[in-house]
Amino acid sequence: MPLALLALAVGAFGLGTTEFVMMGLLPDVADDLRLSIPTAGHLVSAYALGVVIGAPVLAALTARLPRRTVLISLMALFVAGNALSALAPGYHWLLAARFLSGLPHGAFFGVGAVVATNLVAPERKARSVSLMFMGLTVANIAGVPVATLMGQHLGWRATFLGVSLIGVAAMAAVALLVRRADTPAPSQGLRGELTALRSLPVWLALATTVVGFGALFSAYSYITPMLTDSAGYADSDVTLLLALFGVGATAGNLIGGRLADHAMRGTLFGGLASMVAVLLLFPVLMHTQWSAALAVTLLGVAAFVTGSPLQLMVMERASAGPSLASSANQAAFNLANAGGAWIGGVALAAGFGVTSPAPAGAALAVLGLGVAGVALAVDRRRAVPSAVQERVVASHVPDPTGLVRSS
Repeated sequence: MPLALLALAVGAFGLGTTEFVMMGLLPDVADDLRLSIPTAGHLVSAYALGVVIGAPVLAALTARLPRRTVLISLMALFVAGNALSALAPGYHWLLAARFLSGLPHGAFFGVGAVVATNLVAPERKARSVSLMFMGLTVANIAGVPVATLMGQHLGWRATFLGVSLIGVAAMAAVALLVRRADTPAPSQGLRGELTALRSLPVWLALATTVVGFGALFSAYSYITPMLTDSAGYADSDVTLLLALFGVGATAGNLIGGRLADHAMRGTLFGGLASMVAVLLLFPVLMHTQWSAALAVTLLGVAAFVTGSPLQLMVMERASAGPSLASSANQAAFNLANAGGAWIGGVALAAGFGVTSPAPAGAALAVLGLGVAGVALAVDRRRAVPSAVQERVVASHVPDPTGLVRSS
């Protein structure tokens, strides 16, 4: 594995920790700021909306800069946002700081994914993306549980100060391990990046990300009250269960990266179908502690199998300008975060029960399968005319020798 991938994974670890830790800290933040759980859930959405806005905007503004410089600058903004979260005097200030923290997230993953695929052979591109994303999933094994534990014992503000230090370490790792030669400035600039976004297949891939991962966040945003109120776990047990989700996510990510290098579309459909099944079983599995732990692990596996194939699919369909499209996919991922958290909150507030966000997520996963199916149909329709045109051109190539007849 190139050491540059390790540096990207460290950055992903910090981003993943601050993104997912709010789910574990929801009860603590709500109690401290005197908020309801659904209102505190807006802090999850604020970060996600920061990603949605920041990913395309920052990717566009930095289109002609060396990608190494862009990665370091994005992590500096990440450090500032988390430090301000720790110092926020009230709910609205914390909401704004979470939004600021989310701004660099999508652009870092988007640009980082482009850098990662340039470091390896073409047949290992999906695996290179999965190795970078491994920082995100390992954050759920180590970063999020430790940060949640820190928040429970030292206060949630200490958690965000700790995450800021992870960001500083990520800046140092990128500066030391990512060579300038690996991250030149994109040659096509902003115009080429914008041109790539005019493709219908790109937008269908982005829509699949929004709907498919919305299914995950509909349930995962409210995983803590599910585990405590339905499965009967104590608050102190949530840390270990969040780590189990991270184990599942890491396994799913690595499996998805390997499978996607062989069958990208099949891996995507398989992951979405698995998510439907797991989320439909959630209300049943949450009745006992052992099955609830199994449900959390399986959710991580099913969701993150789809991560690498979706990221690579967007990049391949926007090959003329992959940085902006890749960043836009991260915006789509976090639009799914915001939308999924909102839909799960609606189901919860409507009184359908503490596990109701999971079936709502299953419905989103079914919709994701439908969008992926439309994308497949569009790709096949576009491939047929191209193949016909190639045969026609080949059959009418002039033969200067006169020795070969055209068919």
